[in-house]
Amino acid sequence: MHFVLIALCMFFWGDWPQFRGPNSDGHSSESQTPMAWSDTHNVAWKISVPGLGWSSPAIADGKVFLTTAVPQGEGLSLRVLAVDATNGKISWDREFRGVAESPAIHTKNSHASPTPIIHDGSVFVHFGALGMARLAAADGAVQWLNSELEYSPLHGSGGSPVLHDGRLFVACDGTSNPFVAAIDAKTGKVVWKTPRSVEARISHSFVTAAVTVVDGKAQLLAPGPNHLAVYDLETGAELCKVLAPGWSVVPQPAVGHGMVFYNHDYDNPELMAVKLGGVGDVTDSHVVWRINRGAPSTPSPLLVGDELYFVSDTGIASCVDAKTGERHWMERLDGNFSASPVLANGHVLFLNETGEATWVQASKKFQILGKNTVPGRTFATPAFSDGAMYLRTDETLYKFAE
Repeated sequence: MHFVLIALCMFFWGDWPQFRGPNSDGHSSESQTPMAWSDTHNVAWKISVPGLGWSSPAIADGKVFLTTAVPQGEGLSLRVLAVDATNGKISWDREFRGVAESPAIHTKNSHASPTPIIHDGSVFVHFGALGMARLAAADGAVQWLNSELEYSPLHGSGGSPVLHDGRLFVACDGTSNPFVAAIDAKTGKVVWKTPRSVEARISHSFVTAAVTVVDGKAQLLAPGPNHLAVYDLETGAELCKVLAPGWSVVPQPAVGHGMVFYNHDYDNPELMAVKLGGVGDVTDSHVVWRINRGAPSTPSPLLVGDELYFVSDTGIASCVDAKTGERHWMERLDGNFSASPVLANGHVLFLNETGEATWVQASKKFQILGKNTVPGRTFATPAFSDGAMYLRTDETLYKFAE
């Protein structure tokens, strides 16, 4: 069988137009971004961001796009912002919708956690059960709104959409009747909606799906409650699944070497490697390896060549052989982690929840190359574009450049 990880859309060089970069794999092609920064060092600009959101910055065509939720009485103003990447000036600030009563969320979550996607002059935003929209990147004009994805999230929404071949794909795993859906990117209409085939005692999750190609055909990889499901992108039909008990799944899967690497639980996280290309229930036939020591609950794993890097929520960082699961190293970093690791400047960047970032050599041997700190909470994954790093805290958006 032939497998390949694909770029989800066609992007311009230097853009970071979605969660975890151009290929949604945490890889930056940048080699000249700063290795050292602080609240005052290598700061090209910094701006205050109203409200709260854990969506990562998305960068395209000289603009940085963010979503945020601004308190408004007992409710919220859900907003989309475009910032000039050169000078940090706000180009436009558009309300997606107002919410009369603020929904309950987890203390680690926000009401604006899914990351926007920028493509072909449009901004696609997703606020979970509160709706989706397509806006013009130039001025924020609303091109369509979708409020058909009704479900009951527990602790709020978290998973970002992915875009492939003119369709947006989202996992909607709420407290009941979880499903995965495809939305036409041009019209905003639901193309298909497939119920999860596995009934779980606890059915909510927050995963960002991934797209790959198997034997020349694109497939959607979407972990969820008690299973990983693989879907046909055209029809939404479930192609295969792996059963594993777990709930509240968050990390986006990584793909490579003919396998998918994913987490299947929050309270007792385990990282699994599964061969792609199966049919039906492949639990007994396609699982290659499993790791629970140091497995992440929230940060996505990062595949670099033959090595898989990941960090647990409590700060245990690991490097393992992607093909076998053999561990090269496991070391403790300071703090707790929600942001996903990123490969930039040829090194791996781990960002904890209190503004401390640690550069680690991308190698089978553990070596810290440097540490940097900014004030504030840092749950959003950093973005890289045109020689700069964009870092979002709970109050500030930074552009770091030399």
